[in-house]
Amino acid sequence: MKTFDFSPLFRSAIGFDHLYSRLDHATRTAQSQPSYPPYNIELIDEDQYRITMALAGFSDSDLSIQTENNVLTVIGKQTEQADKRQYLHHGIAARSFEHRFQLADHVKVTAANLQNGLLNIELLREIPEAMKPRSIAINTSAQANTAQLKDASSQAA
Repeated sequence: MKTFDFSPLFRSAIGFDHLYSRLDHATRTAQSQPSYPPYNIELIDEDQYRITMALAGFSDSDLSIQTENNVLTVIGKQTEQADKRQYLHHGIAARSFEHRFQLADHVKVTAANLQNGLLNIELLREIPEAMKPRSIAINTSAQANTAQLKDASSQAA
C-alpha cells in the first residue's frame, strides 16, 4: 500500500492537523477494516447519506448502534442456537461483528431500521447557522464617504 507523508502540509495549513491525522489513520486502517458484513454507503441528497448493511440472520435485538466522538459503531452479537444444526453447506456467515464508521463534523444519525435482512442507517449533515457561508456587502468609496459625513454631522450636533 502506498503511504502518504502529510508533514509538508503542516507547515502551510493552520488548524487542519486533526484532518491530516484522520487521513493518516484512515490510510493505515484501510487494509485492516473488516469486510464482514458487506455494506453500501449512499449519497441520498447533498447533506443526506445512508449506510446499508446486509445482516442476514440478525434480529433487531442482536444489534446495537452507538455514536460517540464522531464515530458510528454498529455491533452485532449473534446468539448461539440452542439446537445444534448439522449443515451440509454453511454459506450464511451469521457471526458477531463490530464495524466503525468515522463521521464528519455535524453528521448525525437520524434513523435506523432493519427490514428484509438489510440494516439502513440514515445520516444527515446539519451545519449550524454560524458556520454557513454568508455574503458580505462591499461598500464603494462614495458610500463610505457619505457614511463618514453623516457620522461627523451627528457628532457635531
